[in-house]
Amino acid sequence: MKTSLQRILIGTIVFGLTQLIAVVGYRLAGWGWMDAIYMVVITIFGVGYGEVKPILDPGLRLFTIFVIVAGTSSAVYIVGAFLQMVTEGEINRAFGARRMTKEIEQLSQHVIICGFGRMGVLLARRMTEAGRSFVIVDFDEARIEQAQALGYLVRHGDATDEQLLAEAGITQAAVLATVLPNDAVNVFITLTARNLNPELLILARGERGSTEKKLLQAGANRVVLPASIGATRMAHLITHPASLDFLDTSNSLSSLNEILSQVHVQLDELPIPPQSELAGASIGTIEVRGRGSFIVVAIRRANGEMLIHPGAAVFLHAGDTLIVMGHRGDLPKFARQLAAQQKQRLYRGAKF
Repeated sequence: MKTSLQRILIGTIVFGLTQLIAVVGYRLAGWGWMDAIYMVVITIFGVGYGEVKPILDPGLRLFTIFVIVAGTSSAVYIVGAFLQMVTEGEINRAFGARRMTKEIEQLSQHVIICGFGRMGVLLARRMTEAGRSFVIVDFDEARIEQAQALGYLVRHGDATDEQLLAEAGITQAAVLATVLPNDAVNVFITLTARNLNPELLILARGERGSTEKKLLQAGANRVVLPASIGATRMAHLITHPASLDFLDTSNSLSSLNEILSQVHVQLDELPIPPQSELAGASIGTIEVRGRGSFIVVAIRRANGEMLIHPGAAVFLHAGDTLIVMGHRGDLPKFARQLAAQQKQRLYRGAKF
C-alpha cells in the first residue's frame, strides 16, 4: 500500500507529464507556444473559457479529451493524497494519545515529574537509567514534544489541575517530583497532590530558602534547594578538594553504593517486618550478632523519622528499616541468616 507522500509524488509526476505532452501535442498541431500553454491551462483546470482556436480535427479533439481526463484525474489524485496525509496524521495522533492514556492507566508505583525544564530533563534521564516508570507533566507544548520524541509518557497541561494529575495516575503513583522554577506553583502543586493522594511521597524544588517551610507545610516530604546544594558543593571544593576529587574520579560512579563498591563495601537496607527476630532488639545486639561484618549507619522509623548513627541502646521496632554498611559479601549472608531464622520461627509457631 502506497503512503500518502508516495501518492503525492506519483500524482505530481503524472500531472507534470500530462501538461508537457499536451503542450507538445498542440505545438505539433501548428499552434504557437503561448497558445499551446494557454490551451492546456484552461483545459485542465476547466475555467470555462472558449477554445483558443476552433478544434475541428477529430484526432485533435480526442487528444484534448485525453488532456482533460489525464490532467483532472492527476490533480484530484494529488489533492486526495494530501488529504490522506493530513487525515493520517490526525488519526495517528489520536491513536498515539489513546495508547499513551492506556499505558498510564496501567502504571503503578510510578513517578510523576511536574516540569520538563533543566531539572526535569535530568531527573527523567536518571529515572530511565534506573528503570523506573514515570510520567512527564508540563504546560509548555514544545517541552512536551521534546519528551515525546524521547519516548516518555506525557500529559500536556497545568500540573495544578486535579483532573490532569488524575490522568497522570496520581492515585497509583509512588512519588511526585515538582521541579518547576516557580515556588508558588510548586506549593500549589504540592497542596493539590497531597489532597489527591495522602500516601504520596512528594519531592519539591524551592528557589528561595524561605519557601522550604511553606512547601513542607503544603505537604512535601522533602524539599530540594538547588542554590543551597550548589553553594554547599562549592564550599566543599574549597575546604575538602581531595575528598571531592576521589568522588569524581570516574564518571561511572553515579551513586554512593557504586563508589563504595570500588573498595568492596556496600550500603544496604534491611527492612524489619512484624515477625522479624530483630523487632525489639537493640542496635548493640544486632552488631554483636553480625560479628563485626557491618556497622549500623541509620534507622528509618515506620513513621518516616530518620535516626542517624543510632547508639547501641536504641531498639528496633516492626516496620523500621535498618541502613547498614559492610563488606559486599557479608550483608547478603547476614540477610539470608535472618530469613532462615524467620522461616524456622514461623514453622515452629505453625507446628505448635
